[in-house]
Amino acid sequence: MVNEDGAGVSGGLGPLARELGIELVEVDGRAATADDLLWRAVRGDGHFTAAQVRGGRVRGVGVHLERLRAASRELWGEELDPGLVRERVRHALGGRARDAALRVYVHRPAGALSLMVTLAAPGEVGDEPLRVRPVPYVRPFAHVKHLGGFGQTHYGRLAGREGYDEILLTGPDGEVAEGGVTNVLFWDGERLVLPTAPALAGTTLTLLEQGLPAAGLAPVRRPVRLADLAGFRAVFLANSRGIVAVGEIDGHSYAVDGALLRRLRAVYEAVPWEEV
Repeated sequence: MVNEDGAGVSGGLGPLARELGIELVEVDGRAATADDLLWRAVRGDGHFTAAQVRGGRVRGVGVHLERLRAASRELWGEELDPGLVRERVRHALGGRARDAALRVYVHRPAGALSLMVTLAAPGEVGDEPLRVRPVPYVRPFAHVKHLGGFGQTHYGRLAGREGYDEILLTGPDGEVAEGGVTNVLFWDGERLVLPTAPALAGTTLTLLEQGLPAAGLAPVRRPVRLADLAGFRAVFLANSRGIVAVGEIDGHSYAVDGALLRRLRAVYEAVPWEEV
């Protein structure tokens, strides 16, 4: 379960961008230039949101817009116009009912907010349970979906070399926060448990939390530590690609609760696709 990464310019994508599935990069409503990308390559200052697009529509448009607005306020004390974000995304989509993996980045070159929109090949989670490796790292300013992702990227790379699919970020005392690119949900046999350690409120998790109570699955929040993991019956991960079961965390195996996974996915799939 990985993010969609890469860069290129509309109409002039290189082999690396094509390998990564990147189809288009626009900055402020036009094809990205070399100068646009150079500034972003040498500055790690910015934030973004990621969404799947189906038929030109996105789930939880308001959640994505509020994420971008809140982070822009916190980072730079500026208000981001949600109407402008919508306009830039619609322009990138070209008015077509297309499927894609969408990212909207916010930067501030030359003292003004700037929007970069990328489109890549659409993605979905698979049905195979994932292997997860805990790592001793937590994201700084974890509530912001910022560009400072070296720590979890490198730990994810190291875990991947050992055959793991995802990492579990943990604090010095073993408290579980989140996955490298996911939120984590635990099932204790009676209820869903969400960790209370600082973490990004993923858009998929946010939308799930809105619908879970009506499905009889209202989650509780409490601290979760590595020492507690053996006591859970099932574990799930969620991000913009969907929801998937965990089959193993660092050697401890979990049975896949297919019925519960279907219920979680049904709650998420009930969220309507909206026009941007």
